[in-house]
Order: sequence, then structure tokens, then C-alpha cells
Amino acid sequence: MSIMPDHWIRRMAAEHGMIEPFVEAQRREGVISYGLSSYGYDARAADEFKIFTNVDNAVVDPKAFSEDGFVTRKGPVCIIPPNSFVLTHTVEYFRIPRDVLVICLGKSTYARCGLIVNVTPLEPEWEGQVTIEISNTTPLPAKVYANEGVCQFLFLSGESAPEVSYADRRGKYMGQRGVALPRL
Repeated sequence: MSIMPDHWIRRMAAEHGMIEPFVEAQRREGVISYGLSSYGYDARAADEFKIFTNVDNAVVDPKAFSEDGFVTRKGPVCIIPPNSFVLTHTVEYFRIPRDVLVICLGKSTYARCGLIVNVTPLEPEWEGQVTIEISNTTPLPAKVYANEGVCQFLFLSGESAPEVSYADRRGKYMGQRGVALPRL
């Protein structure tokens, strides 16, 4: 498995719509960086946030998920309560090639503030906006900024295409737009 460089990512975005919209160089002046890097792509958080709350004493159950445990906010900033969690999605829409696996990693700027992005794979031939899970591990409220970098995607090329891709399996999160909640 090889990690793919900037020129490959740029070509795949231009010729195959792998990332839309695509930012060709890292933007970093006054913002948390986003765009193409040497061996990855830093994606932006959208301005839609679902903040976990315990107002209604909801139970989080992945087999019977209820939106009762969320408060939805839209705006340029999201305040994550102490020891809590928020869902957002990427501004970018991704189309993953059949012979590629993508790994999502958190940005160090947020990690140094105690905000952790869950490591998520994007499987071969998956497409959509990526739902991003951000945990505030601190005892203090923490900010996340919309339209700025939130995570980095690394593109790993396999020796060959898999026998069965995410699209072949008709995966339940295929083509998602916005925040996709857990599905069974």
C-alpha cells in the first residue's frame, strides 16, 4: 500500500471529481489550514453542527438511534460543551476510487486543544460528504470553526482493486449529504 502525493490528489480531483470543491494549495492565513498538502487533503467543517446534550435524558443506542440527544446549530462557530461531542460534515464531497482507502486524521491544532476527531476510513468507491465526529475531552467549553480545516485525509493506494467495494455492497452511508446519523 502506498500513500498518494499531492500531484496524484490534484489530478484525481481535476479529472475524476474525487474532491469537490477542491482547494489546490493549503490556505492558512488567519484560519485553521485546509486544502491540498504534501500527502493529503485537509477538509473543512461545514456550518451545520449536531451537539450531543443530555437535556431529555436520551440514551445513545446505535441500533435505535434517536435525535432526542442532539441540539442542531448552524453558524460560523460551534461551542462544544465540556466532555461532550459534536457531529458536523465536510464542506467537500468525496468520490473514492475503487483501488484506494482513505484514512481521516484529526488536525494537530485542535488536538492540542483537547479536541479529538474520530479516525474514520473512507472505503473504496464510497462517495459523499464525510460526517465528522469531534470529542471535547477537556473540562472547558471548546470552539470549532466552520469553513476551516477540521481533519486531514490520507489516500492509500492498494496493490489492486478489492473484489467487493463499498458501492458493490450498496453501503448504507453511500451518497450522504449533511450530517448522517447512525444507521443499522
